[in-house]
Amino acid sequence: MDFAPSPIPASEPPRDCPLCPRLVAVRHALRAAHPDWWNAPVNAFGDPDAWLAIVGLAPGKQGANRTGRPFTGDYSGDLLFGTLARYGLAEGGYEGRPEDTLRLTGAVIINAVKCLPPENKPTTEEIRHCRPFLAGQAAALPNVRVFVALGQIAHQSTVKVMGGRLPKARFAHLAEHRMPDGRVLIDSYHCSRYNQNTGRLTPEMFAAVFARALAVREEMGAAA
Repeated sequence: MDFAPSPIPASEPPRDCPLCPRLVAVRHALRAAHPDWWNAPVNAFGDPDAWLAIVGLAPGKQGANRTGRPFTGDYSGDLLFGTLARYGLAEGGYEGRPEDTLRLTGAVIINAVKCLPPENKPTTEEIRHCRPFLAGQAAALPNVRVFVALGQIAHQSTVKVMGGRLPKARFAHLAEHRMPDGRVLIDSYHCSRYNQNTGRLTPEMFAAVFARALAVREEMGAAA
């Protein structure tokens, strides 16, 4: 399967990244079972001149690991891309496949973990191995001033990448943290099927995160 190039290619892991043996084994097994799937580290997706970076957890089996584009092809993408469109951060049509006309404007998606972890649960070591890629992508997006972390793992990796301290930046939905370099991190519960079905995250709660991100951008611009 071919896929559009990353907006920040120099920061991406190789297609056959060897750093995490467990994830490599999963990748090889899925390549044998589903040779038409992406089955590789998933690239960033979005606007290279973005002011907003959305940090996800990791590819989903039926989503990004299959399609090669973050949040594309699974339940979480419907809410994420619909919300981004509502706030002018996406245009075109989202159809759950990388060949659709969806385009992000002012936003980019980068993941804390690039490869599919079993049961969506990466180990501490796997998260640590992938952190340099997250750091490289954050550094390669000079216009990003606001980050949205989807879930606690994304939050923790983003805080560490941005030089913050976890005891002073605790995860909570809509929690807001100013990092040492002046950029702002806003937390959200992950837009997973489980969180949506259990009511832990509602569309209104998710929308509030991006409304706040836009307000923070305005505040930062006014203060400049």
